[in-house]
Amino acid sequence: MRHGKKINHLGRKSAHRKAMLANMACSLIEHKRINTTVAKAKALKQFIEPLVTKSKEDTTHNRRVVFSKLRNKYAVTELFRDVAVKVADRPGGYTRIIKLGNRLGDNADMALIELVDYNETYETGKGAKKKSTRRGRSKKSQEETAKAETAVKEEKATEEKKAEAPKKEPKAEKADKAAEGEDKKPSSEE
Repeated sequence: MRHGKKINHLGRKSAHRKAMLANMACSLIEHKRINTTVAKAKALKQFIEPLVTKSKEDTTHNRRVVFSKLRNKYAVTELFRDVAVKVADRPGGYTRIIKLGNRLGDNADMALIELVDYNETYETGKGAKKKSTRRGRSKKSQEETAKAETAVKEEKATEEKKAEAPKKEPKAEKADKAAEGEDKKPSSEE
């Protein structure tokens, strides 16, 4: 029975588990997303979220605490320099787990874990577009859109008529000028 067991041991001894999570966290910080099993992704989420929270306040003590967990000075530098700037206004939830299906070899549940602020696909900021509804529209709104479309078509038709009307007037003026030119020709012959 697993009463009160909060940690998933992932079938490893504690030293192996800590080393594996540190390596996965460094890879996640470097590449911003990694593919792994669902169990490891959930364990990694619990491992890295407190470290990202510590990176928001850049102090020597916080850097040393994070370095003691990650054991990679390049990952610590990138975490405090780049990642902390992007997540500065986020109160938590820095990672996202997306399930991908089963692995072919051993049928293990696979997942993609990524840093939320580095994904351009899911824009949730100020420049994000509002998602349209997937439900059907009511009859009233359909009638209103149909009326609006017919009004737009009528406006275009009137604009086209106005655009054609000035074209006829210059032709009439050309005919008048041609007639005047004929009048001048006989006078010049005399």
